[in-house]
Amino acid sequence: MPESWTRAEVEALVADYFSMLNEELHGQPYNKTAHRAALAPLLQNRSGQSIEFKHANVSAILIELGFPFITGYKPRSNYQRLLRDVVEARLGASTELIQLAAADVETVPTPTFDDILDALTRPPVPTQVRERGEPPAYGGRRPNLQTPNYLEMEASNRRLGRAGEEFVLMFEQARLTRDGAEPLAARVEHVAHTRGDGLGYDILSFDTNGAERLIEVKTTKYGAEAPFFVSRNELSVSREKAPMYHLYRVFDFRRKARLFSLGGSLEASCRLEPESYVARVA
Repeated sequence: MPESWTRAEVEALVADYFSMLNEELHGQPYNKTAHRAALAPLLQNRSGQSIEFKHANVSAILIELGFPFITGYKPRSNYQRLLRDVVEARLGASTELIQLAAADVETVPTPTFDDILDALTRPPVPTQVRERGEPPAYGGRRPNLQTPNYLEMEASNRRLGRAGEEFVLMFEQARLTRDGAEPLAARVEHVAHTRGDGLGYDILSFDTNGAERLIEVKTTKYGAEAPFFVSRNELSVSREKAPMYHLYRVFDFRRKARLFSLGGSLEASCRLEPESYVARVA
């Protein structure tokens, strides 16, 4: 059984991850294989799979901290306490990376695509696998870092939200046209724009049989595993109109946008966690 990672190994791996994340937020290309090869001599005979696993652990921690992460390293949430401590310490000292994240959440890229219908994919499958030889998993809420939740800030970017809604509008028109329902395609409506954003959904579309499809759109430039934020009204509408309700999660909007769909009540398809409370003087 492999030995647990040492602090020196963990610090080297986290430094490498942050280097790649820095390049990603700068919009610069990088080679993960080359990074892994350069990192290997600093580790104790760790396999490529073990290194990849640990990189995925870093992604999970950054998501919990509300921080952008490397899309190519899908998060694995069971990790050692030492890794969490090192990530928090390095992030707290990474002024440049924090500044990059703050700027990145405000940007609205224009993704490219050949056939917009190719954007549809399956929802991500949660992973809770622990690497062999590691101590029990450590989890928890955001620590007392002096940084905001950048994933929540990005979710509040109205220009990004509007761009994602327009992407879904085009997707729905293309879907119905492909399926021979051109008259319905012509009736797809961006209701968040035409009627206001208080309906609990953004796009009025249709199934090919004419049944209404109420679509709430959530958009991110980051990976499919990034959490999204829903309002009380959206949750209520998803519950009351479950047979018609669909949440379209648009992700990787920085490059070649993709999306997956969750149908029905959000309570049935998502793990919901309260993030704030309304307080009044008692």
